[in-house]
Amino acid sequence: MLKFSLLHPGAASVLTPRLGQLAVAGRKTIATPNYIPLTSRGVVSHVSHDVLRDSTSISSMFIGLEDFIERQQQPKKYRIPVPIYSVPTAPHESALRKFIGAPDDHCLILGPRREPSIACPSNNTPNSIAILTSVGYRQLEAAQYVEAIQKLSPDIVIGLADLAMAGQEPGTKRRVKMVDRTHAFTTHATDQLYGINVPAADRSKAAYFAPILPLENTQQQIYLEDLETDLRGAVSGLALYQSDSLSIVPESLGALPRLLISGPNTPHDILREVVLGADLLTIPFLSTASDSGIALDFTLLPPSATDGSNPSSATQPLAIDLWSASYTTDTSPLAEKCECYTCRNHHRAYLHHLLAAKEMLAWTLLQIHNHHTMDTFFAQIRESIQRGTFETDVETFQQTYTTEFPQATGQGPRLRGYQLPAAGPYQPRRYPPAYGKLDLTAEKFAESQSSLATPDTGADGLEEHGFAQKE
Repeated sequence: MLKFSLLHPGAASVLTPRLGQLAVAGRKTIATPNYIPLTSRGVVSHVSHDVLRDSTSISSMFIGLEDFIERQQQPKKYRIPVPIYSVPTAPHESALRKFIGAPDDHCLILGPRREPSIACPSNNTPNSIAILTSVGYRQLEAAQYVEAIQKLSPDIVIGLADLAMAGQEPGTKRRVKMVDRTHAFTTHATDQLYGINVPAADRSKAAYFAPILPLENTQQQIYLEDLETDLRGAVSGLALYQSDSLSIVPESLGALPRLLISGPNTPHDILREVVLGADLLTIPFLSTASDSGIALDFTLLPPSATDGSNPSSATQPLAIDLWSASYTTDTSPLAEKCECYTCRNHHRAYLHHLLAAKEMLAWTLLQIHNHHTMDTFFAQIRESIQRGTFETDVETFQQTYTTEFPQATGQGPRLRGYQLPAAGPYQPRRYPPAYGKLDLTAEKFAESQSSLATPDTGADGLEEHGFAQKE
């Protein structure tokens, strides 16, 4: 089971940066604050399992269920099994872990939707939410999600939440529905997974993180009170969708780990959320930067603050765009003093060449570097909180670095299916045929062949075509 301990218990009920340790039996302990790497179909993008093991420090992953359930579960008589549900497992094994080949000591966090989520039509119902699979939109029913948790056995599960579409401000009636449905989802899931009517041997081993909606405290007061009382024994953590929600966490729930799924855009946003008391964060810009050919280059304490040199008056960039021609002959590492595999073995000119040649290795090396940069950043955050200098260090960081990443100037790898815009059923092909020139040549050859004489050609045909002449 999950155990979360705060190193400074007094920080449980106030908006302040806090240090902790999250431990799941048999998995690597996660020191907090920290981030949870995101996956596509259970794999960190561009990073194979052997590279993950040998060249990164990743020990946890966020996995979206909608990546694996292209088809609906059919009635048993006509059932076509969903592959991830058909993995043979022993009682102590996780079907999810076996299906994606994750290491035994990695903590697996399962959510109903992938992160970052794709905007779905706002047609959630009292019993289901809308999701986007590789074959289109469909509904994920609350009972189906509970069944998935029971079959897949993740370490941590994010509860269903009725969320409005990104960028849309829900109206008064919609807000009431969001709270009522989320409350019902949480009550139903905890009762089915851990309820008193469930035999002890059948109770789920997954730790349940209850969602807190991105609404004001007064709008979900009854739900929050239920989390404090009736549901408290079944809830192991909280999942929040905006940093402002950290301020409405009830005092009695303050000691629970807080997973913030807010999609920060820059390291400045990350620091602001840590200041407010976030324990775990998801960071979509990591993979976005790698896809764009951008190498992260920042630390909480810039070199000038640690080596005693005078700081530069100009702000420093947060990253470098390796598509730039200025790196064609630059043999320096991606970031000074970086100890990642990429920086120890390769240089900027090599990465620039790989990107220009569209070699997949480019994005693999960038992912290794960017995740290492984030590992170092969070390690420095924890050290700064421990020293009691975090507030000053954040101010120094804000004065040292620009507030935005550089604009991507090159073309990234092919988009994954769910990243393509869903405009309708008759969309033009995004990518032209890879062998179009060969097809054209074949057509011309066929045309030329049609004008040649064959063994069946008659006398008139031979006269028309003419006869070969010996030179």
